[in-house]
Amino acid sequence: MVVPMTSLFSAATTAEISAATPLPLALEWRWDAAPVAYDTAISTMEARAKAIRAGTAGELIWLLEHPPVYTAGTSAKREDLLNTGRALIRETGRGGEWTYHGPGQRVVYILLDVARRGQDVRRFVREVEEWAIAALARLSITANRRDGFPGVWVQNTQSPSMPPDKITAIGVRLTKWVSWHGMAINHSPDLAAFDGIVPCGIHEGGVTSIQQINPALTMADLDHALAETFRACFPFDTGDEADR
Repeated sequence: MVVPMTSLFSAATTAEISAATPLPLALEWRWDAAPVAYDTAISTMEARAKAIRAGTAGELIWLLEHPPVYTAGTSAKREDLLNTGRALIRETGRGGEWTYHGPGQRVVYILLDVARRGQDVRRFVREVEEWAIAALARLSITANRRDGFPGVWVQNTQSPSMPPDKITAIGVRLTKWVSWHGMAINHSPDLAAFDGIVPCGIHEGGVTSIQQINPALTMADLDHALAETFRACFPFDTGDEADR
């Protein structure tokens, strides 16, 4: 079931989110209350990305959960696939290496017209990272980038001498300057599932979740934090856009 944005936010917040686009068509936010099969999500994103390029659909931010699935990015190594049990395994065209998706993880698919938002791949990836960092900060969780390592990380306060733990995996794909795929923020997934892979090919650091840091925070809290921080993390210059 798709949850309408108007049932989650005030009219003012809904209007601001929809206005956060340089395109004539409004930016759409979509929530799926039930888990979405990974293959279904891929075909839906691919079709939407084509429509965005054609100018027949607006940009899309899609929040969902997946049934258990391990996905391989373009840099994934077969030896980093360890013991996946009965979970699905899928190769995909996003950047990055192996990651896990499953219930309790907020998957955020980001379909934006990057040609109209700076046309800069590195800038766009940094904006995605900054969005995760800003949303977690709204929840009083301090997260940061980690030099040389993809994703967003949280220092282990119980063992500060240990490497930080990953809380957000990021893997994006751009097709003719329209982005798809996005990021996955660990709210309350089964962290043992990450033992089936070497997450993102990184041995130095573990995996954590919002629930481990603060069990009182809900998935709805995370969704609201994402909505409240989106526009500041993906700015666009209306003057520049008018000149294109």
